[in-house]
Amino acid sequence: MREGGLTDHAERNRQAWAKEAASYVANAERSWATEEITWGMLGVPERELGMLGDVAGRDVVELGCGTAYVSAWLARRGARVVGVDLTREQLDTARRLQDQHGLSFPLIEASAEAVPLPDESFDLVVSEYGASIWCDPDLWVAEAARLLRPGGELVFLVNGTLLMLTAPDVDPVVPVGVELLRPYFGMRRFEWVDEIGVDFHLGYGDWIRVLGSHGFEVERLVELRNPGRDSGRYGFFTAEWAERWPAEEMWKARKT
Repeated sequence: MREGGLTDHAERNRQAWAKEAASYVANAERSWATEEITWGMLGVPERELGMLGDVAGRDVVELGCGTAYVSAWLARRGARVVGVDLTREQLDTARRLQDQHGLSFPLIEASAEAVPLPDESFDLVVSEYGASIWCDPDLWVAEAARLLRPGGELVFLVNGTLLMLTAPDVDPVVPVGVELLRPYFGMRRFEWVDEIGVDFHLGYGDWIRVLGSHGFEVERLVELRNPGRDSGRYGFFTAEWAERWPAEEMWKARKT
């Protein structure tokens, strides 16, 4: 079902993020002011992971860019970046920070499930908790494949599979425990108590299937660990939990 050209979950997520945008401004300002690229709630430095390589001179699109701090990090390193996000309020923050930091790159208000950009226009598609969890996997991965040139790379970050299997569905949020609360097989669309938004999480085999069905070959899966770090933002897990199990996962795949 589509409402105004959007899938039902995309419209719900647009509404949810319009309400939440103001609460993410402070984090956006900190991230834009930071030079180092770090990933996810744990803030693992890119220099430790090496997921991106040299981005100078590459055409990059960030799908579900939010306040576009990842795009800003890449633009500072010489990439030709385009940010795509569904939520006007998030993009308004990104535009203000572009002016503040003297960076200029296109920001497009659109769903990552239907991106108004030409085929084979990019060398790299990136998503850090953007399209990677807020869009239907088959739809946004298909768009990533369409947007990439042959040999282009897809790098994305998602919540850890074990995190999602052990996350209680309660409000307010409490940290995950050690008990499996939902089935692994069939995990896909998640709707939470007292929340408008809809997010998507797949098991490992399903991610490989989705990526392969859209012409990608998986090159790396990095399960982020917590040594020497705190519990990250939002209170989803404790530092001790993330020391024992991966709270976050990064995938890298190449368009064949």
